[in-house]
Amino acid sequence: MKKCIRCLVAIIALPIIFSCKSNSYTTELRANFTKKEIADLKKITEFFKTEMCEQRDADFKTCYEQIPHESLMAAGNPFWLRIDFKKQKELYKQISPSTFNKIWSFGKTTYPDSEVVYKSIGAVYNGAYQKFLNDIGKTNESINKYAIKIAETGDVNFLYLNYGIILRHKKEFNLENPHIQLILAIHYLSLNDEAKRKEKWEAE
Repeated sequence: MKKCIRCLVAIIALPIIFSCKSNSYTTELRANFTKKEIADLKKITEFFKTEMCEQRDADFKTCYEQIPHESLMAAGNPFWLRIDFKKQKELYKQISPSTFNKIWSFGKTTYPDSEVVYKSIGAVYNGAYQKFLNDIGKTNESINKYAIKIAETGDVNFLYLNYGIILRHKKEFNLENPHIQLILAIHYLSLNDEAKRKEKWEAE
């Protein structure tokens, strides 16, 4: 009889445990974004996964780990440059301006040789996405360090987060965690935008 009761309790408890685990993934998102914006963030992650994966039916973790990161970097051709920038700009149009403006802002970059001023993407200081990073960083030291660097520079830099860092801190970069997937998606899309955007700065 006692065994039956224990089994019954376990059966009842399992859905609750898994439900709590699932909801914990979205707590920090709900604290900083609206439902519509969270849906936009999922679009960003899915777009990045699609561009990253050669096997369309593979999961995020498999896709990321199958990329020859180190050899591509050694050849001067980092993997994020495979992202189609025209499609990326279309993605920007598919998400709401409020979502975009909580993650990214545009600034000026001047090229010394020509003194031409170009439009460049950067991080929004103290915006919702920065606060989201700060929230995740409360229980994840690697993300905390990343968030601090973003806040200090207002820039997304390859040195702040790369494959080597992820390898050294696998526990903190669980590639099956939607939060980590989103952070990587925004990180690499930012790097791709920085590398490929060639628009002159126009005074508004």
